[in-house]
Amino acid sequence: MLVAFAVWPNNTTEGDSVRDAVAAAVKVVRASGLPNRTDSMFTTIEGEWDEVFDVIHRAADAVSPYGSRVDLIIKADIRPGHVNELDGKLERLEQAIAGPDLS
Repeated sequence: MLVAFAVWPNNTTEGDSVRDAVAAAVKVVRASGLPNRTDSMFTTIEGEWDEVFDVIHRAADAVSPYGSRVDLIIKADIRPGHVNELDGKLERLEQAIAGPDLS
């Protein structure tokens, strides 16, 4: 499965950065050894249910010292029997973009 998530402390004041809190969460993800990718909005992890959600739980725990509340958004693509989809989906998209122009 692929799981995209975003986690941050929600009790910051206007203008405060959540960069350090998000960095703490991303460090947990990268240390997990699971395939992952972070972009400007989400971190995506690939793995099995239990291992992916364990990492997300630990990432949320890593954010908790930065505020009294933590917000978490999760989106999952559950596709049993498929692996290497973190890159595979993007490769197929790039092939489609580079494919024949049908216009």
